[in-house]
Amino acid sequence: MGLAEEFTGHRAHLVAVAYRLTGSVADAEDAVQEAWLRLAGLGEEKQAGIRDLRGWLTTVVGRICLDRLRSAAVQRERYVGQWLPEPIVTPLGGKQAEDPLDAAVRDEGLRMAAMVVLDKLTPEQRVAFVLHDAFSVPFAEIADILGTTAEAARQSASRGRRAVKDAEPPPRASLAEQQEVLDRFLTALLAGDVAGMTAVLHPDATFVGDSGGKTRTARQVIVGGDKIARFFRGLVEMFRPEAFWTGRPVLVNGDLGVYVPPTQVPGGRPLDAHLQTMAIRDGLIVAVYDVANPDKLTRLPAAEPGTPPPT
Repeated sequence: MGLAEEFTGHRAHLVAVAYRLTGSVADAEDAVQEAWLRLAGLGEEKQAGIRDLRGWLTTVVGRICLDRLRSAAVQRERYVGQWLPEPIVTPLGGKQAEDPLDAAVRDEGLRMAAMVVLDKLTPEQRVAFVLHDAFSVPFAEIADILGTTAEAARQSASRGRRAVKDAEPPPRASLAEQQEVLDRFLTALLAGDVAGMTAVLHPDATFVGDSGGKTRTARQVIVGGDKIARFFRGLVEMFRPEAFWTGRPVLVNGDLGVYVPPTQVPGGRPLDAHLQTMAIRDGLIVAVYDVANPDKLTRLPAAEPGTPPPT
């Protein structure tokens, strides 16, 4: 087996590692490509000396991602509004594309709710926790990535683990349950029924919008089912119900979501593109994630017919 073919066999794993570490599709792909360039740039003798290629590549990708995380932490200070991970959008139903990202999102740890929690960790905690707990990288190797001792790497992973546990991201609900909850919410939304929407939302539900200051969504996190329901009713009144009929179901990081393309209907304001997905616990929506930053909506699958509006 040639080196390029062997690398390709590890690509899906490496993309999953890089995306979970950075929350960015572009950064993940760049990190994996850079890892390949570093591998290919080694002399034959050094290449032959790599006993565990998967482990070597994972370490290299981890080091590259750590640099990107540290740089991103500075950039986030200038980001307008809330920040959400770049979503991985795949078609609902039908054959999935043979793409490493499509395979990666089947992992529950890459659902949006889990990725949002990871974003609250420091770069060092995130690298240590993800590499050790998700990919079984030894602390000695993580220490080499972080430029610290194995004990310090262990402590970083422990702090990350505690933070993730405290945040308690809900486990992935079945697609059937997601569909039932989403249908109830959309029916109430298109009818402007605040009580109907509130009944589907957890009392402490949150709405997180990410526009990067480039389009419209809530800049601050909205907390409370009733407040979120009234926010959505305001959207329907502003843009008109017909604007939302063009929405089509997709999978967002493996969970059910809705993509609404840019549109405008008579009597309403122009509606920018939005991609929304949700987290569910005990049959109620506990979080809504609204990605409206156009820079994060450049990798959508081919259009499919949307669901007709309720009659």
